[in-house]
Amino acid sequence: MTSHDTLIPLRLCVLTVSDSRTLANDASGDYLIQAATGAGHQLHDRAIVKDDIYRMRAIVSAWIADEEVDGILVTGGTGFTGRDATPEALLPLLDKQMPGFGELFRAISVEEIGTSSLQSRAFAGLANQTFVFCLPGSTSACRTAWEKIISAQLDARTRPCNLATLRPRLRE
Repeated sequence: MTSHDTLIPLRLCVLTVSDSRTLANDASGDYLIQAATGAGHQLHDRAIVKDDIYRMRAIVSAWIADEEVDGILVTGGTGFTGRDATPEALLPLLDKQMPGFGELFRAISVEEIGTSSLQSRAFAGLANQTFVFCLPGSTSACRTAWEKIISAQLDARTRPCNLATLRPRLRE
């Protein structure tokens, strides 16, 4: 795999999982969109869905099936409350899990929030050649994930390797 000297803009979707967020108050979704588009990527679609396993699966399944979508950023539903069901909803859709993402996210988070980081069930993986990143619902957690992990991996200029330049080889 080779890295590039220029950014390869990816088409990304953002899904907020929440019973209380709307477009007017979705700070985490807004942050992810601003960060991704600010980095040169394109917003393909955005949605907000209540904490419902089947509604989450329906939206993410449609995006996974869309050949125009390169990646999906999901915020919310990764905790331990009764309504938190993002892992249960979306892990079955993944063809391959990326265990290092959740491990790295929690390792970085422990520096910021201490042992509370063990409550995060953040995860990532690949579904139909589409990268899926599932993050906690807080804006600070989304910022941590984007700035310290995701932005570099979605940037073709990151060396020695990155997910952006891996995309053409996902169908091998």
